[in-house]
Amino acid sequence: MNAASGRKRSEKSRSPVSGLEIEVLHEAGDWEGGTDEIVRRAAEHAYVVTRGGEPAELCIVLGDDALIARLNKAYRGKDGPTNVLSFPAAEMPDTGAPEQAFAGELPLLGDVVLARETIAREAAAQQKSFSDHLTHLTVHGVLHLLGHDHIEDPDAEEMEALERDILEDLGIADPYAGDAAH
Repeated sequence: MNAASGRKRSEKSRSPVSGLEIEVLHEAGDWEGGTDEIVRRAAEHAYVVTRGGEPAELCIVLGDDALIARLNKAYRGKDGPTNVLSFPAAEMPDTGAPEQAFAGELPLLGDVVLARETIAREAAAQQKSFSDHLTHLTVHGVLHLLGHDHIEDPDAEEMEALERDILEDLGIADPYAGDAAH
């Protein structure tokens, strides 16, 4: 626990398989034990499927509805919470730090921020387990960091197909199976 901010940091871990270094931050919300492992596994698998073994790092922020509502308003101009937000490093504002300060560092993919209460509500409404829905949203967020989106129909179909494949590998049912559009 960082005494100054009250945040709990996980240990960074780099996968020997993917080369992906993942840091999990507990910013807010009542997250249960085992959550770090769920999000790490989901993020790593999404990364391996799309990028293979290129070294990189990302941060997963575990938050609550209040945190994600503030971020949603500040960065997307939308009121209220959402389940997941992704902040690709390529789109982050310049920090003002000289480029050489990052020399030798792993490429930063960005941050995925998850909202505990929204995920729990959605999982209950969709009759899914919390861990399966959390896995899906983590995969979804990582795919956004890797440049995938669902704004246009062809892009959405490609992204959803990737999500289905990744989740199937992880033993999770198709999250879009009950969707009328599919």
